[in-house]
Order: sequence, then structure tokens, then C-alpha cells
Amino acid sequence: MASPSPHAPSYASVLREPHVLRTFAPALVARFSYGIVFVSLAVALTQATGSYAWAGGALALFGATTAFLAPLRARLIDRRGPRRVLPTMAAVYALLLAALTAATWQAGAPRWLLMLLTGTAGACAPPLGPVMRAAWSTLLPDPALRRRAFSLDTVAEELLYVSGPLAAGVFIAVGHPAIGVGVSAGLLLSGTLVMVGSPAMCAPDPGIAAGARPTGVSRGWWKGLRGNALLEAVVVTAGVGMCLGALSLLLVAFSERQKEPAAVAWLEAALAVGSAVGGLAYGARAWRVPGRIRLPLLALALGLVLSVAGISPNPWVLALVVCAAGACVAPALTTAYLVADECADTSSRTRAGTWVNSAFNAGASGGTALAGLTVDLLPLWCCFVIATLPAALSGVAVLARTPLPRPQLVRRREPVVLHDEAEGKSRSGVGRAEHDARGASEGAGSV
Repeated sequence: MASPSPHAPSYASVLREPHVLRTFAPALVARFSYGIVFVSLAVALTQATGSYAWAGGALALFGATTAFLAPLRARLIDRRGPRRVLPTMAAVYALLLAALTAATWQAGAPRWLLMLLTGTAGACAPPLGPVMRAAWSTLLPDPALRRRAFSLDTVAEELLYVSGPLAAGVFIAVGHPAIGVGVSAGLLLSGTLVMVGSPAMCAPDPGIAAGARPTGVSRGWWKGLRGNALLEAVVVTAGVGMCLGALSLLLVAFSERQKEPAAVAWLEAALAVGSAVGGLAYGARAWRVPGRIRLPLLALALGLVLSVAGISPNPWVLALVVCAAGACVAPALTTAYLVADECADTSSRTRAGTWVNSAFNAGASGGTALAGLTVDLLPLWCCFVIATLPAALSGVAVLARTPLPRPQLVRRREPVVLHDEAEGKSRSGVGRAEHDARGASEGAGSV
């Protein structure tokens, strides 16, 4: 399934390519904002409103507008270009976060105002991850380098979402939760402005510049999902998101029933470590099996590993199981983004990646809700099994409808002797036969 490649590019070679660090580093700074803002905003809204219900409603509105309007924002970026759209979008988003910082600094702000600011901020949140993944195709035309870059991008994003809540906790402990909201605004605005100044962002998209007629996913904000591999990637990613969203709540329940509530932090860390190691190892391999098959296999493996997590006798055993399951998370997301990138044309890469990103976020929210409904009604081991079903079933469903690649057989051709009557000479067709056979062989080995 995989083959080591002694000449495969390293992660360092990815970062040494022209304009990569100039684009990737500020993008990570801006994306770090999303790792900090959720926890900071949750605590700040709770303190400002004095109500968990109002704070939860505002956060749900923030998440809903962020996820469900993301394809529309991505379509605008694909049509106008990131350099024209992202600065305005980032400025409006940062301004709304700054307003939330001021409004939550002290209790007493009108609740309707907090809801309005939070929902509007989510609607304006720039899709920085999809924009960066679309930029990789411009920065790295070499497919081997691009596969490495997508793995590196996914692992870095995982680590940002692990370290972000820790940073928010520091702001809450030493100052005020609203500080984290304000810092998030500054990180996103500064990182975005530096990122769009990169030559990779300044270069016009060849598809847009030439006035190419959009195809595939770009035919509409949702119509492009039908009938291609992107739909499969979205379905499987949503299943993986549901599995992981449910897992987060189940880890809390497991820790509390084991009388070790602090163990949930170690369990989440084990998941992140497994995902990071798995993602880096996955990107270092040259895969011969197409991504459309690798993705459902990874989702199925994730579900199978986590299905036995509920019978773990203690948190230490569960940490090992979760770490093993995490080794499938970053590879699955990397593959989904690669499939989306391959499905898209030059005028729709941001939108294709956004569909995958939105599917994961929506799936995670649904999985958390599913776990909340079952955790008090069923044995915990049964809840773990139910949580793995979306990932496993989506993988099986996609595998069942995906045709397996068939190796092409190369037939030897007998030498054909052609007689040139004009010159009285004989010419052999062996050279052409060898050329055709070589071409067929190379086509059979391509990914």
C-alpha cells in the first residue's frame, strides 16, 4: 500500500521552497486565533451574562454562522481573490472581536447585543485554513512536495487547536477571559495582513485571470458536490468529525466515572500526540493506493480502534487506545483535503477545502450532541461503540461505491517489419512498440 521513497522530499525541503515560509508562518499565526477564541469567548460570555444558557446559545450561534456560511465566504475568495477579500474580512472580524472584548469586560452588557456581535463575528470569520491549503497548489506544483505540505499543514493545525486552549487558560488565570478574545483579534488581523502580502497570494489565479469557465465544484456553492469524489470526502470527513466530537464528551464521562476528572487532559493530549505522529509518518510515505480509497480505509480504522476504547479498565489503557486511534486522524484529514484539492479546478480550490472543513466541524457538533443524548442512558462501552459508527459506516459506504483501481496489463508487441517500397529498405516497429509499452507501464503506476 505504501512504499518508502529514498528520494522523497523532506518536510524541511517543503519549507525551503520559495515563498513558503513567507506564506505559511503568518497563516499559522492567524489560525492560532481560532484555537484561543472559543475557550476565551465561552468564559467571557458566561461571566458577562451570568447564564450558561445564554453563553451556550451565543457560542452555538458563533459556531453555526462560522460553519454554514463558510462555503459562501470561500466562494467570494475564489471569485475575487484572497488579496482583495481577506483583508476586509479579517478587519471586520477583528473589529467585532474587539467589540466583544469591550462588551464582556464587565457584566451588564445587553444580552441581545452579545448575541448579535457573536453571531456576526462567526459570519465574518475568514476561512484561513482552506485559503492556505489552496495556496499550497500555487507554491508547490510538485505533487510529492504538496502531499508533504498538506500533512505538515494538518499536523500544525492540530497542534494549534491543542495549544490554543492552554493559552486561553493562561489569560483567564492571570488576567481576564476577555483578554484572550482581544489577543485573538490581533493575531488574526496581523497574521492575515502579512500572509496576503506574500507573492503566492499576489499572483493572480490563472483560471480567473484567463477568464476560464468554472467547472466541477465551482459551478455553484453546493452543486459541485454532486457526482464526484468531493462528495465522498465530505461524507467521510463528517463521519470522522462526529466520531471525534462524541469522543471528547465520552472522555470526560470516562474520567469522571473513574474518579479522576483531571485525566481528561491527558487523554486529549494522547489523541493529539497520536494524530501528530501519525500525520508526519503518513506524509513521509509514497502511497500507491488512490486517496479516494485511502480515506474510507482510514475512517474505518479509526472506528475499529475506538470501538474497544470503552472497555479500557483505567485511563492509562484508554490513553494508549486513544493515541493509536489518533494516528488515523491527521492522515484522514490530510487525505480528505488532498482529494478535495484534486477535485477542484483553479477557480474553486478554497471552496473545495472549505466543504471538507465545514463537514468536519458540523460532524463534530453533531457527534457531541449524540454523545450527550446517550451517555446517561446507556453503558459507557456502548456509547463508545455508537460514537464510532459514523466513521466506520461512512467508510464502508464510500468503499462500497468506489471502483477499485485495476492494474493495466502491458502486452509485448512482436517486431513489425515494414517494407519501404520507394527506398527498398526495411524499417522495424520495435522502437514504437517499446515506447507504447513504457507509456502504459508508467500510466499503471501513477497515483
